[in-house]
Amino acid sequence: MRFSLTLILLPLMLLIASCSSIPEKKYTQHVLDIEIQTSKKNKEMIIERLLKEDVLFSLKFDDEDGYILDDNLLESNIDYFCDSFIEEQRQLIESKVFQETNKTNKVLVIYSDEYEAIALNLKKKYPSELYYLLSEKNYQNRVKEILEVNLSINNYSNISRLDKDIKIMHSPRIRNDISKIYFITGYDFGKTIVPTFRSYALKVDFYSSSEIFHEANSLKKLIDFEGTYVPISENIIKKIENNKNVVAIKEEIEKLIIHDYLTIEKIYQNNLFKENINLETVSGNIQRNKCIKRNLPMWEISTSNFTDQS
Repeated sequence: MRFSLTLILLPLMLLIASCSSIPEKKYTQHVLDIEIQTSKKNKEMIIERLLKEDVLFSLKFDDEDGYILDDNLLESNIDYFCDSFIEEQRQLIESKVFQETNKTNKVLVIYSDEYEAIALNLKKKYPSELYYLLSEKNYQNRVKEILEVNLSINNYSNISRLDKDIKIMHSPRIRNDISKIYFITGYDFGKTIVPTFRSYALKVDFYSSSEIFHEANSLKKLIDFEGTYVPISENIIKKIENNKNVVAIKEEIEKLIIHDYLTIEKIYQNNLFKENINLETVSGNIQRNKCIKRNLPMWEISTSNFTDQS
């Protein structure tokens, strides 16, 4: 059987013609127009972030009508977000620690001077819990008093005096009416008192915001807070872990917040709401004209899997 060359070539020519007629997908360059008033520190982070973005941008820092971005990125209400990063953490801790607490036991709140206003506000809302202001002066004895460890130690001493030839194994027991301990303090004092409490309260859950380790320059330094629950995503922790030149963890979180702010601006200015765009501190998609909740999870601090960092 012979085939006509024309019949063979005709479909091939039609296929070539149809392929050549498919328009090439055009690359869309996104644009970003930023008019903002903020601190030198934030300006540097904004510029650094924009230079890494595949976007045409216009940036103005001297416009009096520009958006005012507070220097304190972690505690300020940034555009598009429902609450500040730290406020959202505090709200989650409050729900987990106070509102989900066994009513037969109490929450122990330990705070330092600079966080007294936050602790007193909680005391007004939950007056039946335990609140103690601690300072570096004689804090070890104070911890024993708060946990009532002294009673256990005194009982052990009294029993030991009855017969000095008998060796008694003793682990000081703490009061049995505490279910959770909430630390409201910064890094310098936190890394001192948390291990002290942990040495006695082995079976009690510890909670804190990420403020307790903001000034640390390495995730390995979080070993002092091992087992403490903090409202922060593992994605944020992994981002910090991947940076080998961390000056302070706080600064790394601020960079992620700047990234998210600029990304959301890009979404709004270029109508990218249907695009699958990842944010650093937020899970889920951005919805038009709805404030954004970060929906932070509770992360239990564990340094065993961290790589060595200086």
